[in-house]
Amino acid sequence: MDAQQRKNAVAWLSVVSNTVLMTGKLIIGSLVGSVSVVSEAIHSGVDLLAAVIALFAVKTSNKVADAEHPFGHGKVENISGTVEALLIFVAAGWIIYEAVRKLLTPEPLEAIGWGVGIMLVSSVVNLAVSALLFKVGRETDSVALQADAWHLRTDVYTSAGVMVGLGLILLGQRLAPGMNLLWLDPLAAIAVALLIIHAAWTLTKQSGRDLMDASLPAAEIAWIRARLNGLAPTVRGFHHLRTRKAGAARFIEFHAVVDKDLTVERAHHLADAVTRDIKAHLPGATVTIHIEPCDGTCRPACLEGCRLTPEDRAAVCAGAAAAKAGRERLSS
Repeated sequence: MDAQQRKNAVAWLSVVSNTVLMTGKLIIGSLVGSVSVVSEAIHSGVDLLAAVIALFAVKTSNKVADAEHPFGHGKVENISGTVEALLIFVAAGWIIYEAVRKLLTPEPLEAIGWGVGIMLVSSVVNLAVSALLFKVGRETDSVALQADAWHLRTDVYTSAGVMVGLGLILLGQRLAPGMNLLWLDPLAAIAVALLIIHAAWTLTKQSGRDLMDASLPAAEIAWIRARLNGLAPTVRGFHHLRTRKAGAARFIEFHAVVDKDLTVERAHHLADAVTRDIKAHLPGATVTIHIEPCDGTCRPACLEGCRLTPEDRAAVCAGAAAAKAGRERLSS
């Protein structure tokens, strides 16, 4: 399968697994009377909605650029990640409300073993699905799939926490029947909610960053700078390097300073070669290069990225000054 087919396949897998787990948790949580299991069912419901959004995002983000969206549809993935995070905040608030209500008015739990069982199944399934989502999301640079993976990975930990809480209640009922451990159930639900809130905040920062057109990661920018530095002396310098990201798409632009006597044809071939190099290292990149002549004016921005030695720079400046003086003599 190509990258888009893999993205679609794992997105569908997430939808199916969350549907099954949400249904199982809701049924067993209602039968047992466990607010923590029901809270996990709600968590899985949010995960299901997030998975549906992720599926929509990976399908939409693959659309080619059109007249209304000349830079493509990549930011759909960032928008989906932000929406998913907001949904988690809402779910966490509801879970905390129900847990506090259970703490104030505790109710007995029935068939606790079923609750432990569904939490174990949930942890194992979500661990496997989230690992696959992370793998494909990182390989295809999909923000939506990685956000969905974080949802499910959080569910692994929260399900394990609920399982431990219910297991302690079950153990207490058998070893110390008179001991009241029912408070562990809503306490586990509150712990679930706090973990969910932390995950939601992390997702909000990650997905919102690219919506604000933040620069590419430092490692990628460092690679671009190193590649451009390696083109000296053909490229005498570069400046005004700007980068941003939209989903998996990257946008890179900069000014490249070349010999003023370089022909238009050679400058064009140089820009094409640099673009191919960057795209080979950063797939999905759109590169815009503004070619400038090295005419000896040495503006501050040009000096910052100049790759000439001080001696060569002095020679260029001297030649530019001599050429200017010659033009002035001719005009006079």
